[in-house]
Amino acid sequence: MASQEEKQAQPFTDIFDEDEAEKAFLLSKPTCYIIFGKPGSGKKTLARKLAQRWNCIFIEASEVIQTNIREGTEYGLKCLELLFKGQSISEELVTEMILQKLESPEVAHYGYVLSGFPSLSEEYMSISQQIEKIKNLKLKPDFLINIKYTDYDLCQKISGQRQHPHSGQVYQRSQWDPKVIEKLKKQKDQREEADEDDDEEQEEEQAEEEVNIADFQTVQNPHKISESFHQLVQRPEDILENAEERVGIYKDIMLHPLEKLMAEQHRQYLIEVDGNQQPDELFEVKAFVASDKNYICCYCSLNKQDELFRVLSSYNLIAPRYRWRRSRWGQACPVALKEGDIVMGNPDLAVSFLGKMYVLSSQEALKTFMLNPRPYLLPPMPLPPCKVLVFGPPVSGRTTICNLIAQKYKGEV
Repeated sequence: MASQEEKQAQPFTDIFDEDEAEKAFLLSKPTCYIIFGKPGSGKKTLARKLAQRWNCIFIEASEVIQTNIREGTEYGLKCLELLFKGQSISEELVTEMILQKLESPEVAHYGYVLSGFPSLSEEYMSISQQIEKIKNLKLKPDFLINIKYTDYDLCQKISGQRQHPHSGQVYQRSQWDPKVIEKLKKQKDQREEADEDDDEEQEEEQAEEEVNIADFQTVQNPHKISESFHQLVQRPEDILENAEERVGIYKDIMLHPLEKLMAEQHRQYLIEVDGNQQPDELFEVKAFVASDKNYICCYCSLNKQDELFRVLSSYNLIAPRYRWRRSRWGQACPVALKEGDIVMGNPDLAVSFLGKMYVLSSQEALKTFMLNPRPYLLPPMPLPPCKVLVFGPPVSGRTTICNLIAQKYKGEV
């Protein structure tokens, strides 16, 4: 009887604590992916699409090199120096840049999609050492995605690729070969004739044309394509013999270690896809691999401080009748609070995160907060700075009291 009375005493108690849920999220690990596959199987294309869809950081050798050069980092300056001398960028330097990116603040918040690592080159680290690096990452991969391709189909695909020398764009055989284009056009016309009397099937046909528009762009605009496609060249790595050699090296030195790594992965988080599918189809098939740990940010441009919450509360809603809420930081800048200062935020630099509004004080604070907001939101934040002055006669214990106060309230003497 007593237990029943106790249960009835608080019949509508909410067992879900919003603060605890937010803290659990901030302490949680972001979702991370690694994509494996034979050379030329489309790892980079799939990785880029996944990173764009799930708001992760795309990490790949050429991407990391370009980013460091563009931002003028120490690694970027080293790369430029080597390139100006006509030398290639060493495998050691590339690996260091990749590992540094994997430990960056933005990756700690957004997670990553890693492609092209481990590398076939063993100039700096062996395959087993590279795989050991993956196992020992601070943020271990949650999903392993393996693109499966038969040797014959892959070599035929690679040998059919051509590159535009000026733009660097790579085209598949179905985009530049007149015979293949004509064959695809005939198949398209036959389908249109067969589905002429069926409106529903015609709509499906139009949808399919939109997906495969790249395959038929030469038919739709023959003059424009003919002017540019005659300049296409075949890269040395796309020659059939070289493609077969690369695939053979992959099978000899990398396939077995990767199979062991994938065998250690839980089957629920190991995804194998058919590389013969179109990139968009391949991506959509596995698009259910969702990362629910990332956030949506929205910016607004306001002129008056008083209008901040009124405007933001109805801006870019994530659901009908939903309103962004005021955070416990109010209009104070979270980044400034972490540094020990109380600075009111600028309404032009407002950002929403986990359903609450935060106002940053400067572009630098906004950039820092966007890279990784977790350090500025985890308890004991927000912690308004409190400055205490302790004075008294000599040898009265001022230093001891200062140290005790600092220890108690996590301050600095």
